[in-house]
Amino acid sequence: MNIAAIVLDLDGTLLNSEKKVTDRNLKAILACHQRGMRIIFATARPPRSVKRMLPAELYDIGSFVFYNGAMVSCGQARIHAHYSISSILSRDLLDYCAECHPDMVIGVEVQDEWFSLRELDDSVIKHARERPVLKTMEELRQYDATKILISGLPDYSFLFERFGSSLNMILTDNGTLLQIMSKEASKEQAVRFLCGEFGISPGEVMVFGDDYNDVGLSEACGYAVAMGNAVAPLKDMATEVTASNEEDGVALVLERYLLTIIAE
Repeated sequence: MNIAAIVLDLDGTLLNSEKKVTDRNLKAILACHQRGMRIIFATARPPRSVKRMLPAELYDIGSFVFYNGAMVSCGQARIHAHYSISSILSRDLLDYCAECHPDMVIGVEVQDEWFSLRELDDSVIKHARERPVLKTMEELRQYDATKILISGLPDYSFLFERFGSSLNMILTDNGTLLQIMSKEASKEQAVRFLCGEFGISPGEVMVFGDDYNDVGLSEACGYAVAMGNAVAPLKDMATEVTASNEEDGVALVLERYLLTIIAE
């Protein structure tokens, strides 16, 4: 097994319940980087959140897939890509939401800026330190959205039926959060793009994940690792299942792989 890049989801994978990277995980990732492997962080989170959460040692060496693939960045190689939802399509979605469920919670991300129609309580914001900038519906309708977030509903099937063919829609967080991106945006598409820029094959990539937005990426890469706390479909198709994000599951696999390199 020749691994040229390591792809790491953050929440539920590399980060523990305190949203921290443990020393053991940190050391294992840095050791892989020192061996010449590319380190890619692939997350649903925006850039501002990732920069705050990752230790500087990891942020400085990483390439990044933000917003489930809607934004891609690698500062060292001067790589940047953005796949947005056109204002025409986002307007249709927002209008439909307002018509069907005016009480739903809607957030709109536009290239690392977070907007909302109303103030959000802590149960919606969760671990975010910042709060969204309040905008009117008419203002939100003008943006080419990087990502649209919808929560507060018991059932999202009506949105999948109406927009599933034109947008990339992923239900995460135990079915409570609907994440909506451009049809061009996905973690797997973004990692393929980075692999092309780096001159490596997706078959040389080891990926770690835990949620539904990691399934396509795991299918696209050569070695897929599901966390012990991962959703069942991801575990079923993974190359292996490691320990949970609370038990340094990432480090357990990377340490073993590094030992095989040393043995050779």
